[in-house]
Amino acid sequence: MPEPTNAPPDVAEPALVPDGHGPEAAARPLGEAAPLGPRSVTTSASLLVTLLLLTAMVFLRVPYAVSSPGPTRDTLGEHDGVPLIEVDGTQTYPSTGELRLTTVSVAGGPGFPITVPQAVAAWISGERTARPVEVVFPPDVTQDQLDERNQAEMTSSQESATVAALEELGYDVPADLLVAGTVEGTGAEGVLEEDDVVLTFEGASVTSYTQLVEALDATEPGATVRLGLRRDGDPLDVEVVTGEREGGGTQLGVFIDPQFDLPVDVTIRIEDIGGPSAGLMFALGIVDRLTPQDEVDGEVVAGTGTMDVDGSVGPIGGIQQKLLGARRDGADWFLAPAGNCDAVVGHVPDGLRVVRVATLAEGRAAIEAIGAGDGDALPTCTAG
Repeated sequence: MPEPTNAPPDVAEPALVPDGHGPEAAARPLGEAAPLGPRSVTTSASLLVTLLLLTAMVFLRVPYAVSSPGPTRDTLGEHDGVPLIEVDGTQTYPSTGELRLTTVSVAGGPGFPITVPQAVAAWISGERTARPVEVVFPPDVTQDQLDERNQAEMTSSQESATVAALEELGYDVPADLLVAGTVEGTGAEGVLEEDDVVLTFEGASVTSYTQLVEALDATEPGATVRLGLRRDGDPLDVEVVTGEREGGGTQLGVFIDPQFDLPVDVTIRIEDIGGPSAGLMFALGIVDRLTPQDEVDGEVVAGTGTMDVDGSVGPIGGIQQKLLGARRDGADWFLAPAGNCDAVVGHVPDGLRVVRVATLAEGRAAIEAIGAGDGDALPTCTAG
């Protein structure tokens, strides 16, 4: 039997742990804080600096502009209880479909720089794009100047869309063809003057901008043409050597500011959107309002494109964001300018069908075909 003992029960000795590195490190009791070594101090300082840098980056401004899908508006409908298009002076007709203009929202314009996180989020987003601000906006322009320019372009776009729509419907839209200036290096320089009014072309009266364009289209570049003018109230004949327009065709070498005399009163009310890219959808909205046919017949058609008074549809910027915005707001069809087709291919959202148009007449035919259920036969954008 084990011998009895009066020894006290076992008491655990304080555990010893190394305080430092290596076998020579001094032992310290468990739970006692170790003094910071050089490596710990360096790591802590690095983490603090990194945190401060990350915090600063959140507020750091960068010279980039971010484009994202903007709002759409139905040119056949109302916004804030006000019709976008109103026509007085002739009969109008109801519509059951939608013709939606599309927009791009841009952050990072002059005076409103974006932050690093905003730029990074755009770079990794499938819906937004970030580009150097100088690529998106003219240099040395203020936000006020930009707003004024966008509003002026919108006003001009509405006028051109109205004229093109009325002429598409067979109206005569007379105009005084006022010379706003001449193109440097052309035959018109030094021959025509600002505020001249063009009255005739090769002896034939020109009373509309479309007539002048058609006359030029029938003229070979380099030909000398005779113009009848009104200068300071007096008649005057001059001769001008025409030139070749960039992209083909004949140019007169003058800037024309047509003063239109509209046969009906068309009012387009839209205050929060600028730029010229809604011209096509404005023109189609006017056509739909003034014809008894319900062109889109319940379909939702979106689109974009500038509109010249002769009915030509021009390309615009940001079409990929506009495609996304159109689909987001319920559009099944999208009218795209022929000049934007390269940017459309490969970027069409699921469920959206794109139709290529180059003129207002093509756009009108497209919405009529879509409303009739024949949209699948319409031309689309293809690679190359």
